[in-house]
Amino acid sequence: MSTHAPQAAQAVTLPTTLDEAVAALTAMPAAVPVAGGTDLMAAVNSGQLRPAALVGLGKISEIRGWQYLDGHALLGAGLTHARMGRPDFAALIPALAAAARAAGPPHIRNAGTLGGNIASAAPTGDALPVLAALEATLVVAGPAGARREVPVSHLLAGMDLLRPGELIGYVRVPLLHAPQVFLKATGRTGPGRAVASVALVLDPARRGVRCAVGAIAPMPLRPLEAEQWVAQLIDWDNNRAIVPEALTAFGEYVAAACIPDAAPGEDGAVPPLPPAVLHLRRTVAALARRALGRALS
Repeated sequence: MSTHAPQAAQAVTLPTTLDEAVAALTAMPAAVPVAGGTDLMAAVNSGQLRPAALVGLGKISEIRGWQYLDGHALLGAGLTHARMGRPDFAALIPALAAAARAAGPPHIRNAGTLGGNIASAAPTGDALPVLAALEATLVVAGPAGARREVPVSHLLAGMDLLRPGELIGYVRVPLLHAPQVFLKATGRTGPGRAVASVALVLDPARRGVRCAVGAIAPMPLRPLEAEQWVAQLIDWDNNRAIVPEALTAFGEYVAAACIPDAAPGEDGAVPPLPPAVLHLRRTVAALARRALGRALS
């Protein structure tokens, strides 16, 4: 946190329950909720945001853990990346744990939260493609104790935004008990912002493959046709075997779906992609190929 923030908040409220936090936001419509503050303080320090008031969520213990519920895990929005990266959580939702461990240096992982990653909706948010691939839903807390569920994909696509006074309380994630993989490419070595990322999960009960590509668009992209195509090639009854050529084809299928060719010109010719875009497509193809290979190995 910088000591040169453009303007300090006028009021800070520290509720101890989710409903108290909702009440504070309802009473102060201009207030901004803050948990880890990793994105918020960056916006304040750069002058992009000058909150009139803050509602701190750090003392709400009910959203800092998780519980099992009807074949799902109900994850508190206050879970930090560091907590999700531990072995006990990794045994529960491996891909989300891998994304949490890749979220940045230790001070970011110790502060940043699952709910903050979702609410900020930054394209490079590492948890977002994992939640999209898992088809997770949000439990949103509203005034007067109201609760409603929203698919994560709907919120990220702007189809169902948070209403005034609402907060993300929990994330409901199905427990698939099957291999999950998260991979990302960065512009430098070590933890950093993703240039591209891929989350892939197997769903043996439905004989399905779910994949989401992050960082290359404002929201995670699901290559649905590629998922359905490759799921038909997997021998689900024989150690999930697949021919090696299918892995390469899947990667290219995913990349082409997420980064399509340019539109044909007036003469019908398709112009080549710019070198940077072509490189990004190759990166996505490599990540998708590797993710599926690891999930099936």
